[in-house]
This record gives sequence, C-alpha cells and structure tokens, in this order.
Amino acid sequence: MASTTTYPIWDVEARGDSHAMWARMREADPVHETVGPLTGNRIWLVTRYADCEYVIRHPGIGKEPTKAGLPPEAVGSHELLSRSMISVDPPDHTRLRRLVNKAFTPRVVAALAPRIGELVDEMLDAADRDGHLEVIADLAFPLPVTVIAELLGVPAADRDRFRAWSRAVLSPAADPTAAQEAGLAFAGYIDDLAAQRRAEPQEDLLSRLLAAEDEGDKLDRAELLGMVLLLLIAGHETTVNLIGNGVLALLDHPSAWRELVDDPALAPAVVEEVLRYDGPVEVAPLRFAYEDVTVGDVTIPRGGLVAPVLLAANRDPERFEDPDTFDIHREAHHLAFGHGIHFCLGAPLARLEGAIVFEQLARRFPSTTLECDRSELRWLEGLLMRGVTALPVTVTP
Repeated sequence: MASTTTYPIWDVEARGDSHAMWARMREADPVHETVGPLTGNRIWLVTRYADCEYVIRHPGIGKEPTKAGLPPEAVGSHELLSRSMISVDPPDHTRLRRLVNKAFTPRVVAALAPRIGELVDEMLDAADRDGHLEVIADLAFPLPVTVIAELLGVPAADRDRFRAWSRAVLSPAADPTAAQEAGLAFAGYIDDLAAQRRAEPQEDLLSRLLAAEDEGDKLDRAELLGMVLLLLIAGHETTVNLIGNGVLALLDHPSAWRELVDDPALAPAVVEEVLRYDGPVEVAPLRFAYEDVTVGDVTIPRGGLVAPVLLAANRDPERFEDPDTFDIHREAHHLAFGHGIHFCLGAPLARLEGAIVFEQLARRFPSTTLECDRSELRWLEGLLMRGVTALPVTVTP
C-alpha cells in the first residue's frame, strides 16, 4: 500500500531537512509517485539502496525518452546534453565513453594533483591573511572550474563565463531563456576554440578529444559540445558541493575534524564518507521506463520517469549500519556517483580535488568554525544538486 503522507519534495524551505523527508519516504513509500511541478510528468522517486541499484541497471529502464514513447524534451535537461553520454544508451553510450576514455585517462587526472595543490594553497592564502573563508565563493566554486578549464585548455580570462554558462544550462526549467542563451554562447565559444585546436593542437583535453578515434570513428560537433559541457558539469558542479558539504559535515562533527587535523592522510576516507553521508547529487538524472517495470511492490508503467534518490539510498539502514552517523572509518560502497555504465565520469577528479582540499584545510587551519548559525544556511533549489549556497567560516592557522 502506498503511503498517504504528503512530502515537501518541491518546497524550497524544506531543503535543509531533506534527509528526514527521504527517510520517511524510504520507510513508508519507498517507490513514491509524484508529479513534476513544471512539466506535469509522472515521476517515481526510488529511495532504497537495493532498488536504486536495480533501476539503474535494469535493461528496461534507460536514458532515451523516445524509447519510452515520450518526446525528446521529456528529460527537461538542456538540448546540448542530448547527445552526451549521460543521455544515451548503448551502443551510442559505449562508443562515446570509449572515445572520451582515450583522452580523459587516470594518468591525466593523477597528473593534476600538484596543480590542484597549488591552487588550493593560493585560495587559502587569502583566508590566512584575514581569518575568513567563504568556503563556496572563495574555494569550492573557483577551484574545480579553474581545474576543468585548464584541463580543457580554456584561457584564464574566460573561466568566469564558463561558470555562468554551467549554472544556466544546468537549470533550464528555472529560466529557459537564460539557459538557451547560455547554450548558444557556450556552443559558439567551443566551436571557435575547437577550430583553433584543430589548426594548432595543444597539450590539453580538448585537443585530445578532437584527436580521439575508435575504429575510424570520431566525435561529431554535437557530441563534442555535449562532451565538453558534461565534463564541465561533472568536473565542476559535483565538486563544489562535495567540498561545501564536506566542510559542513566536519564542522558538525568536531571529533572527525580533530582526527583529520591530527592525521591529514585521512582525507581520502573523509571524501568517501562525505559522499555517502551528504553527497553532492541528491537525485540522479532522470531515466525512462521502456516497459512496465516492477520495483518492490510498485509497477512503474512504460513512459514513467524514474528518479533514483541517491541521498536516500546512501542512508538506507538496510545497507549501512548506523547510516545517520558520520563515520570516516566506514567501508562506504555508496551510490553518490551513480552505478553501472553511467557511473560519473568526473568522479576521480572530484575525489582528488576533495581530498586535497580537506587535507590542506586541516593542515593550515586546525581551528575552523562556522561564522553563522547553522539554521541560517540556505540550500540549493531543485532536486539534482545537494549543497549550500554559502558557507562562511572563521579560520585560525
């Protein structure tokens, strides 16, 4: 029996209490049917860990709305992403992933560590001078956008535009005109930059994407634009919230913070527990039921939109002992970056950036405290990203 409880799913004022809401839903109505507030589409929110794994891997649930009898725009994301890996099934997904893997290798990501360390130090130097750090604006936003822009080969002077385009394109429902304009500007910019790289290849990711080839196959224009935008979002937006949520979790748990200060080598473990405890993606990008699919005791009909709630899955007591406890010594195995073939391409980079930030913050500022009352923090609107809009702290070397 479905619960008759009303959940404040779309209530901006309830965003800070999301975990409690998902816990109630996971217990009473784990596959919850709702209606999207803008499109009117029927959406099934899946909240249990095992069920999220199931729908993510189910062959009858996929990324292409037309296979579910829906119009292409049903997903609600920007059209530039429609030809990216996040929006297609195999064999297209397999081909695109293989092409980008030739350019975005583990070696490429690992080689970024020294530069990320330099950038973090530079950003923390300013905090060292005045004893104040606005974690989001001064660190969590500028770090990943600078890293991904440098990786792609975007000139430093253009990085603020990259950030603005990313935010606008990520929220087309909030302002469709702004999203459309940002998409056109972004496409024109990448077209020009790609033309420069074709004429004079550089040691950057865009040049490698242009050169990547698999059995005579290359990325076409739409695929290249979608790939670069996806890399920008995956390499930027997730990391912003990983850093912000992580600093907040550490401040909420002084014993864990003290452990990290005493042993900064724990930073990678902190990253994994932050990803589980309060990950950067609240609800995974939508999927579509290509056929009737039964999840638990609920049948999602063909054409239904399926939304795995990663934030709920990662605190499922059926999967994690004491799930609401922040434990940096936990063996995680979380779903923060998804699961299966659509596992987040930017995950290794986000993990690396998060670990370096937490380690250097603990080394340099062992005394770090929140400057405002926690109840004053404002959370991002929408269900895709989980994070605060600002996080002011006082830091003492």
